[in-house]
Amino acid sequence: MRPDAMSGPPPFVRLAGDPLRWRMMLELARGDRRVRELVDALGQPQNLVSYHLRRLRTAELVTARRSSFDGRDTYYHLDLRRCADALAGTGAALHPALGLVRPDHAPIPSRVLFLCTGNSGRSPMAAALLRHRTGAEVASAGSRPKPLNPHAVRAMADYGIKLDHEPTHLDAVRQRRFQWVISLCDRVREVLPPFPGEPRLVHWSLPDPARDPEGYPAFRRVAAELDTRIGFLAATTLPEEVNEA
Repeated sequence: MRPDAMSGPPPFVRLAGDPLRWRMMLELARGDRRVRELVDALGQPQNLVSYHLRRLRTAELVTARRSSFDGRDTYYHLDLRRCADALAGTGAALHPALGLVRPDHAPIPSRVLFLCTGNSGRSPMAAALLRHRTGAEVASAGSRPKPLNPHAVRAMADYGIKLDHEPTHLDAVRQRRFQWVISLCDRVREVLPPFPGEPRLVHWSLPDPARDPEGYPAFRRVAAELDTRIGFLAATTLPEEVNEA
């Protein structure tokens, strides 16, 4: 027997191989969740859900961030890039020729709405990044619109994107049909109105860079996280097309 055959499967296989953890990872792959939302989705007691979350956090596959709406809440996020690296390592452990096959041309998500409170930083940056990657039909809005933050303009310039956006109130887009509605801050998630056509609702719990005293570096960090998440979004197969009004 080869020595590597005695070492057991790679850590990612052992973690993801647990049926409950696998279901938890699938749920988190769809968007950031609070513990009580995972409890409801999985139909398991909170102590068991918390135990498996700790296992995933220890493996650095899941990260946690305090809610900006209610500091007693924590949002959990599945790091898809780490998962991709772990999967690639798992394939290589089985055979050097095995690895992830990524599509040359990702599906193009269409009719995507990004939301944050001020519509001055996170949501216009997200819309610009997705539009730049795919040419998709993208909009952004906020529950309390503010003028576009110059740090957001500068951060997008680093990606070769000229950000030109007029802040838009949520009420101005709530009757439009979207396939995806993605909230980027915990506050706006709490005031989401119903949208026609039952779009897929996704939450990404991101800090407000405008509240960070660092200024521009905070916008760069948020832009980098948005770029990573949007890369996975662009490779996602969408549900059926939204029916025309």
